[in-house]
Amino acid sequence: MRSVHPWAAGLAQLPSAFATDCGDSGIVERRPESSERAVALSATIYAFDITLNDADRSVYESLSFRVARHPSETEEYLLTRVIAYCLEYTRGIQFSKGLSEPDMPALSVRDLTGALLSWIDIGTPDAERLHKAAKASRRVVVYAHRDVAPLLAKLAAEPVHRAENIEIYAVDRSFLAALAARLDRRMSFDLAVADRHLYLSLGDETLAGIIERHRISRVM
Repeated sequence: MRSVHPWAAGLAQLPSAFATDCGDSGIVERRPESSERAVALSATIYAFDITLNDADRSVYESLSFRVARHPSETEEYLLTRVIAYCLEYTRGIQFSKGLSEPDMPALSVRDLTGALLSWIDIGTPDAERLHKAAKASRRVVVYAHRDVAPLLAKLAAEPVHRAENIEIYAVDRSFLAALAARLDRRMSFDLAVADRHLYLSLGDETLAGIIERHRISRVM
């Protein structure tokens, strides 16, 4: 059965200016602010249909969702968001509204009461942001699409709440580059995960990569 998460399918991940155009009866229509209209006009929407087979977490789902890409966002960053969504997929996961919610994580997991369970960031967030995240959520995760060494060095030298518990994952950059070269506005593929290795089947091609976990080591 195809799983369409209400947040993923319902444009919660898109700038709120998209709400009126959507015609979704679950969204309250309102006139968007001029800044929101600018974001809406400049964002590019990508649709993904993904068959997920995650043996590491015993998660087997068919996912359908849309993601808005701002012009300032690289293809690798966009795809890291998509891969992180798959690797973290669970009940209550949602994308943020992007630029309209700069203080919120790129993805989050909340329980039925709205309590924040997981703060999931993409890229190289600074120490102040992760310090805030660790106080707001019991679990903080970062998926990096670039070299994590500078990030780890910087975080090790800065005060970060519960730094030793923050999960930092480096997504294989060769894998991301290969997937970015095949990026289309609508994509369908299978994603298998085993022992932190990724196997993405797209047409008659299979792309392989690895997710490496890193920890923040305090500077003494």
